[in-house]
Amino acid sequence: MIDPLTLLAFVPAALALNLTPGADMMFCLGQGLRSGRRAAVAASAGITAGCFVHVALAGLGLGAAVAAVPGLFDVIRWVGVAYLLYLAWTTFRSGPVTGDAPAVPAARAFRSGFLVNLTNPKVILFVLAFIPQFVVPEAGPVLLQFLIFGAVLSLGGFVINGLVGIFAGQAGRRLITNPVAGRWLGRISGGIFAGLALRLAILEKA
Repeated sequence: MIDPLTLLAFVPAALALNLTPGADMMFCLGQGLRSGRRAAVAASAGITAGCFVHVALAGLGLGAAVAAVPGLFDVIRWVGVAYLLYLAWTTFRSGPVTGDAPAVPAARAFRSGFLVNLTNPKVILFVLAFIPQFVVPEAGPVLLQFLIFGAVLSLGGFVINGLVGIFAGQAGRRLITNPVAGRWLGRISGGIFAGLALRLAILEKA
């Protein structure tokens, strides 16, 4: 079983990482601006689910394949780039954000968050580098320890990214009454998705 002191040391480290702005946080920000609080929270839940899959794969040792086979890393990365560009294109195409515009359904926002996280191979490399620092093989099954630490990391990410999305959703709802602001909300949301695609496209393994 995990030593309570080890878990106590892990929590603030994980929280500090969750608070660092990154692709997941920016994705929830974009969803919140575009479609409101519900979509942002659903996207955060999808990201959490994707992160937990990465943790399970790392715990099973499958993440080593991504670290060792550059071709596999690139395939996953370019799938993620294509999906983010698709989201950017659909956001730009849908035009200005207005009060009567249909919001992205929660189920679709969850799926988008899940796929964006799952197709970011940097996440599993990060998990492989971070969580093993706290894993003690003598304390019990390694996979179980990975899952426990991953649950703590994922839960913190869900709360923080969700709060960022909620804040963005609140701001977005106030701005959509202004036609000019509504146009810029759509452009900013699409720009965030396009920027994330560019970031992932130039991503290197190291």
